[in-house]
Amino acid sequence: MAWTWRFEKSDGTEVPPTVTPEEFSTQGDAESWLGEHWRALLEGGAAAVTLSEDGTKIYGPMPLDAEQ
Repeated sequence: MAWTWRFEKSDGTEVPPTVTPEEFSTQGDAESWLGEHWRALLEGGAAAVTLSEDGTKIYGPMPLDAEQ
């Protein structure tokens, strides 16, 4: 199983991340990584993220800015 993040602008278009993620072996690892890097991702132009497992959307888009 591979867990991956998709990074999106506020209009839903994909944007390259400012911090390069890896493929994660667990959902917890993916979420922990996001917890460490969300500020840099937000400052780099990502407004939201979507989590997928092996290409299947699990949840999202989830805003990176708590005020959205």
